[in-house]
Amino acid sequence: MRSLRLFVIGLLVAITLILSAGEQDMKTLYDFNVLDIDGNAVSLEQYAGKVLLIVNVASKCGFTHQYADLQALYEKYAGEGFVVLGFPANNFMNQEPGNNAEIKGFCSLTYGVSFPMFGKISVKGKDIHPLYEFLTDKELHPETGGKITWNFNKFLVDQSGQVVARFATKTNPSDAVVSEKIEELLR
Repeated sequence: MRSLRLFVIGLLVAITLILSAGEQDMKTLYDFNVLDIDGNAVSLEQYAGKVLLIVNVASKCGFTHQYADLQALYEKYAGEGFVVLGFPANNFMNQEPGNNAEIKGFCSLTYGVSFPMFGKISVKGKDIHPLYEFLTDKELHPETGGKITWNFNKFLVDQSGQVVARFATKTNPSDAVVSEKIEELLR
C-alpha cells in the first residue's frame, strides 16, 4: 500500500513537472524578434499593451488596395493604442516580387503607408517565419489558427498579446466587423 502511494505521488510530481516545463516553452507574441523593412532588429515586445492588426501584405495582388484601408484604420485608432503591422510575403503567385526597398517605396508613394512595415518573410510552407508559425498554430490558437490562405489575412491581437480574431483576405479593413472588434478591445 505504501509503495502504491509513493508511486502515485511520484507520478503526480512527474506530471506536474512535465506540464510546467511545457508552459515555460510556450511563446507569446512578444517573444519574437523580426526585421523591419530597413533591416533593423525589432522586438515585438515593444508593442505590449497595444491592440495589433498583423497582416501579410503584397504589392501586386488584387487586394493590394487594402493598404489604403489599413492606413486609414491605423490613422483612426493610433492615438488610442492601435497599430497595424505589415509583413510582406511572396507566397502566393509571386505577388510580392520586390525587395524590401522596393516594397517600402511602393507602399509609401502609392498608399502613404506610415504604419510599421517589416522585412519580407514567408507566411507558409517549409520556410515559414517563426512568427507566422506561432500565429497559425491550431493547437495554440484553435479559433484563429490555420494556414494562411492568401495575401491580406489579418490577425487581431489584444493588449496582452493574445490573438482574439482573424479576418480573411476578403474582409476589408474598412468593414464594420473589423472596426467594431478593434473598438471593443480599445475600451
